[in-house]
Amino acid sequence: MTQSIAIVYHSGYGHTGKVAEAVAEGAKQQGATVTLIKADTIADADWDTLDKADAIIFGAPTYMGSLSGPFKIFMDATSRKWGEQKWKDKIAGGFTNSASYSGDKLNSLQQLVTLAMQHGMIWVGQAERAPQFEDGGMPTQDILNRLGSWTGLMTQANHKQGADTAPGEGDIETAKRFGQRIAEMTTRLKN
Repeated sequence: MTQSIAIVYHSGYGHTGKVAEAVAEGAKQQGATVTLIKADTIADADWDTLDKADAIIFGAPTYMGSLSGPFKIFMDATSRKWGEQKWKDKIAGGFTNSASYSGDKLNSLQQLVTLAMQHGMIWVGQAERAPQFEDGGMPTQDILNRLGSWTGLMTQANHKQGADTAPGEGDIETAKRFGQRIAEMTTRLKN
């Protein structure tokens, strides 16, 4: 049975959008039907898609240590769905991108977890092992889970890099695997 996954995201500079596309690609590789929804231009039909989805993945950039403003507006608008318990028991996951290696991205992921918990959703974290470095070693752009996140997916893109070159290969591959994991867990929990 095909699982339906909606990815609702905001992307100010294109980097988070590139991550959303990679997450979608990974989920599709597991046979899921995926719909990408931009949080800042959401339409009535998009709300219906979210209501019907088996899983919802939330994504937003981290600006000033928190989720982007347009995504927060979307979060507040979900209160109608909360009142109707429309998303209860759906699978949920989330991702964020910032220019800094930390940038307080964990705070953003925790906001997404809280949103999902408010809706009674089932949160699925990121499961790729973080790299182990020798003394003085540093993560390079081609390493899986180079930022060492498990609560959700974290990626990093330098300010002046365009979305065509950033985030790097390792972050994009980690995003694909995150999409695969969400699709696999959705299949397991919905069957």
